[in-house]
Amino acid sequence: MSTNENDVAKIGFVTVSDRASRGEYEDLGGPAMNAWFERVLTSEWQAVKRVIPDEQQNIEATLKAFADDEGCCLIVTTGGTGPAVRDVTPEATEAVCQKMMPGFGELMRQESLKFVPTAILSRQTAGIRGQSLIINLPGKPSAIDDCLNAVFPAVPYCIDLIEGPYLQANPDICKVFRPKKK
Repeated sequence: MSTNENDVAKIGFVTVSDRASRGEYEDLGGPAMNAWFERVLTSEWQAVKRVIPDEQQNIEATLKAFADDEGCCLIVTTGGTGPAVRDVTPEATEAVCQKMMPGFGELMRQESLKFVPTAILSRQTAGIRGQSLIINLPGKPSAIDDCLNAVFPAVPYCIDLIEGPYLQANPDICKVFRPKKK
């Protein structure tokens, strides 16, 4: 991949939920992530979606497939970031990434604390696998918006640095930061 403005970016949406994967519960997180990107991105992109159970091996395999086989420059997950026994999304993310990006989780928790004191229970993280940035988001749709609004200004430049496609956003909704070229 390269930072070519003509590249079509693939963005992976992974909902991690036992009940949603069995059809017992409507997936609200996946559609919320997709809707956020539809509102914000102005560059051409394509979604790759999956709903999977809270099983670490399955999460790892999905993240690897989205990064290595599908060529997603950005993979966002929802669910599985709490302290419950079956919440293993951060562990799966750490297992497949070569570099961890702890600032993403720190900022998302800081932002979420403005709305709920239980944000300290969230274990969101982010990391890089090859030319893919993986970000773990919370499961609640409103929290997904809050967290993406907080961290996305840095995402396009991060993807530039890992030689991914050039992402552009509507500046009236999200002001992306890229250093000025000398």
